[in-house]
Amino acid sequence: MSKFAVLVLAAGRSSRFGDSTYKKPFVMLDGRAVWLHSVERFTGRDDVCQTIVVVAPEDREEFTRKFGANLMFMGVEFCEGGAERADSVRAGLEKVSPAATHVAIHDAARPMVTPGEVDRVFAAAVETGAAILATPVTATLKRVVDGRITATEPREGLWAAQTPQAFELGLYRRAVEASACAAVTDDAQLVERLGEPVAIVEGSPQNLKITTQEDLVLASSIFASKPPAVKKAAQVFEEDDIWG
Repeated sequence: MSKFAVLVLAAGRSSRFGDSTYKKPFVMLDGRAVWLHSVERFTGRDDVCQTIVVVAPEDREEFTRKFGANLMFMGVEFCEGGAERADSVRAGLEKVSPAATHVAIHDAARPMVTPGEVDRVFAAAVETGAAILATPVTATLKRVVDGRITATEPREGLWAAQTPQAFELGLYRRAVEASACAAVTDDAQLVERLGEPVAIVEGSPQNLKITTQEDLVLASSIFASKPPAVKKAAQVFEEDDIWG
């Protein structure tokens, strides 16, 4: 059976979130820290052998103080990330268990992904070697230079990438090594540069990434519209003031 190591990235600067106290993975959503919602989409799965949260070095002390009990209870590991996303991924890869055959990378600030979406992208990665969640672009796209529209771009065939993105572990390691200095915005780009195919698994617009305060409001509204869920046992360890 294929086994996935999951890297949950929470090491970003959150510069667009606009909150001087909380980074976006650590704010409260439906009574819980955002990163906990994200991690719980993977813990307890039979096909996941390891879950690793990657945090910024400056957050390590507070993260372990606030959430150390959660990590132990859930069997989740953590490590320090780097200045860029690629640095954080490499740090997480160094901790991947020898038992893993595949690796999945997920944004800690995407707490809305569903178990069904994870099922489908994992299955596609096992079948093809590389797969990502994405949604077809439906908006009209304008190219703008100096505040003026210079072109209307065709949207046919365009998809908006999401996470998780999942890969056969050996393939992904090769992709990372081959693009050591590359500036990329998602992990599929690394595999694409090898000339290897990456499968698209259609996700949902509700699998949003919390980037701004408006995103948090929208995510809260989506959670409020869902039927009451049974609270996870891990919640009992969470503190009221999650960050300072």
